[in-house]
Amino acid sequence: MKNNKLLYALNAVLFIGLIVLYVLHFTSTDNKKMQNIEATAPITKEGGLTMAYVDTDTLLAKYQYAIDLQEKLVAYKNQQEHLYKQKMQKFQDDYQNYLKNGDKLTLSKQHETEASLKKRAEELSTLEQELVSKIADRQLEENTKMLNAIFAFVSEYNAANQQFDIVMRKTFDSSPTLFINPAMDITNEIIDGLNKEYAEVKSKKQD
Repeated sequence: MKNNKLLYALNAVLFIGLIVLYVLHFTSTDNKKMQNIEATAPITKEGGLTMAYVDTDTLLAKYQYAIDLQEKLVAYKNQQEHLYKQKMQKFQDDYQNYLKNGDKLTLSKQHETEASLKKRAEELSTLEQELVSKIADRQLEENTKMLNAIFAFVSEYNAANQQFDIVMRKTFDSSPTLFINPAMDITNEIIDGLNKEYAEVKSKKQD
């Protein structure tokens, strides 16, 4: 059925989107704030370059904004599902009513009702596609904000602390490396910095 198809589609889109849920839309952080972050990773020489890495799986699990955003996206998805299901239920009720009582209508009224039901069915099909696209667009927009902001944060952190040549991203299923020395891990300090900033921005918004 159409509504089941929508639910599957919405769930698929949400699942994809949750991979990139740690959206950051803050004002810039100055170097003075960054200096309050304790940099613990040693400067490791590899081919003349200094390197570190951030485990983004851990970042997703511990970054409070990512947790809050996931809840908001789930609520948004449920809202869109509810909107579609309401319209679908009304259509199904009207359609069943026509099947039961349509023969009592005049021929002209029957044709009018059938034309109306057909139009509504087409509109529901279009609405289904629009809702799926709406969710995908929102998550793409948030992901773009996240990437720009995370890159900016790490850049400012790096300038105020260790000044690595390369900061790599490590994930469980798509890392380009098979092994990275744990001593190069700066994940916790990045998470601490992001969470402090998010707490400050969230507090200001509530004032």
